[in-house]
Amino acid sequence: MPLVSGTTDVYLILGDPVEQVRAPQVFNLVFARMGIDAVLVPAHVAPEHLEAFVRTAFLSKNIKGMWVAIPHKAPITQLLDSCTELGRIAGAVNGIRRNADGRLKGGLFDGEGFVASLDWFGIGYAGKRALVIGAGGGASAIAVSLACAGARSCAEVALYDPVPGKAAEVAARIAASSQAVVRAAGSNDPAGYDVVINASPLGLLLDDAMPCDVSRMDAHAALVDILMKNQPTPLVRAARARGLVAQPGFEMLIQQTHLYLDFFGFIQAAEQVRQDATFLREMIYPAELAGEIIRTTGSHSTKINHPEETTPCKKSFANAPP
Repeated sequence: MPLVSGTTDVYLILGDPVEQVRAPQVFNLVFARMGIDAVLVPAHVAPEHLEAFVRTAFLSKNIKGMWVAIPHKAPITQLLDSCTELGRIAGAVNGIRRNADGRLKGGLFDGEGFVASLDWFGIGYAGKRALVIGAGGGASAIAVSLACAGARSCAEVALYDPVPGKAAEVAARIAASSQAVVRAAGSNDPAGYDVVINASPLGLLLDDAMPCDVSRMDAHAALVDILMKNQPTPLVRAARARGLVAQPGFEMLIQQTHLYLDFFGFIQAAEQVRQDATFLREMIYPAELAGEIIRTTGSHSTKINHPEETTPCKKSFANAPP
């Protein structure tokens, strides 16, 4: 852990719950290892208190930014002055910073981290069919990056969420900016898809229902469960028991670490992590999966071809397709 003093810059990670977040372990290790006088602290904030908390917290001069976890990734966009293009399309962000002029800017890194993790594991997605289970902020980010990757885009991205209309709303917004077919799936049946992604909260509790029926997955299909808790989850175990490629979500977090660091101005630290993040994998992987750590150094991230211009979030979201 970094030493905390009166000069320490404070970053918060907001969620409800926050027990599952792994970002404080990852980024506090980076800060300590690289001599950065900063600390990342989890903050358990209920949805009804989100706006009041964010506006009040930023009255503190040494709170410089926030990571955003479930379920706040979409609602928090209404508090921002601007965001990146990926955030505008997805309707969600997972990082916000206070600029020198006091304005709040949001960034979205989940999707870029996810597609980079597919590259890391050698899971093909270009021209493939993907099923994203969930339609929250993380699911939206993943769907955007799979559908808006230019020549590397999926042919089709389907989102399933049990909340009526939620997946359709997200799919319509992404489809307006995508080369791929983006639609709401009528069920969580994974049959016929090449890549299946659990981006729902199912699996955070050990007695949760399975996000989908793994026995219905095609023999060539791959699965990624992005949860940071209880890995390998029952979903991952079930897929592996069938002999399928199935990966936990740790690499998604690791592959976006340098993106966060760049966003918050830690350029040198970002480059070091980009070159070799083995120390993060050794910390975050549980003992059961430690033998699966890939220790190859160098950058394995995939930058999505998208404009980096700043977009006024509230205006863009208000005018997005229903």
